[in-house]
Amino acid sequence: MLERDFYLKNGIDLARALIGKVLVHETPEGILKGRIVETEAYMGAVDAAAHSYRGKPSGRVNVQYGTGGYAYIYLIYGMHCCMNVVANEKNVPEAVLIRALEPVAGVALMKKLRKTESVKALCSGPGKLCEAMRITREQYGFDLCERPLYLEEAEEKREPRIGVTARVNVDYAGEAARYPWRFVELESPYLSKRIKPGELMG
Repeated sequence: MLERDFYLKNGIDLARALIGKVLVHETPEGILKGRIVETEAYMGAVDAAAHSYRGKPSGRVNVQYGTGGYAYIYLIYGMHCCMNVVANEKNVPEAVLIRALEPVAGVALMKKLRKTESVKALCSGPGKLCEAMRITREQYGFDLCERPLYLEEAEEKREPRIGVTARVNVDYAGEAARYPWRFVELESPYLSKRIKPGELMG
């Protein structure tokens, strides 16, 4: 299990560091695990795409103003949950959206929860991975340094080759939509969106 210090980075550094780590959810039906292959950083007051942009510590963003290492989970389109990892120190509202996982353990249960036999489709998007990992708003504010929802090092020691692109579906954010704050494991078949020629920014 990763310790608190791991999360006390700025959101961009944490988004990169999370690639290759494993998200674990211990559920009554079994243990679910997925290797993180895609993330996006959201940088609070300097980021027009962030929920905490020009905000304050209240409502759904409240957990972002606490210490790093907690789960920020919200609903989109009234039906899909998205999981973020809170970054940085207290009162610095930065977070990292987990966009895609490579299924590692509990795949049979993931297939049941997602109602699909396609392993590649189980966790290839923020809403999909929450459904596959049985993550809902009930886990909002969970301490990721404690069971049942936490992160750990991968058993398979494989150094990820990381690519950087602009974030996905944040066109509303003006200039911030072009910031190079999406991190992906290159060549992974589990990404939420394929990388097109010319998209890589570093």
